[in-house]
Amino acid sequence: MRGGRAARVLPTGDGEEAGPMLPDRLDHEIVVAAPVHRVWAALTEGDQVARWYAFDGAEITARDGGSLVFRWAEHGDFHGRVVAVEPEAFFSYRLAAFPGAAPAPSGSTLVEFTLLPKGSGVRLRVEESGIRDLDMPEKEQAEYAAAAAQGWENGLHLLRAHVEAECD
Repeated sequence: MRGGRAARVLPTGDGEEAGPMLPDRLDHEIVVAAPVHRVWAALTEGDQVARWYAFDGAEITARDGGSLVFRWAEHGDFHGRVVAVEPEAFFSYRLAAFPGAAPAPSGSTLVEFTLLPKGSGVRLRVEESGIRDLDMPEKEQAEYAAAAAQGWENGLHLLRAHVEAECD
């Protein structure tokens, strides 16, 4: 889940482009009109994650050191390792940047979800960091950042719609 900051190309003033301005951290935030336990389930239960993010399936062992797999028919299986779990408050994992790969430090990013009470709902923040540490050329890092920013923007809107519909 970020203000939608994607890579930008900056002009140098002489008609040339300086190259992508590469963010290392993407941040998105939404408010979900639902109880925290429902938002938590949407983040940590595989069948729930498949409804808004990993459309071809998800497996999550939501405990420190647990594993996860997100599946997309068009992209492949992405593996991860759970870093920290604070039930109904914080959930983080390292997710491999390449399908079929293990979530090694130079080939994965850190995804962190923070859930905060907001009236009768939840303020949900997702941060993805470590983009500049990915073992790929800077242009590919910029493309990854842009795709990830768009993915979180769309995914969080789908998460909110899914969770709020479950509460109706």
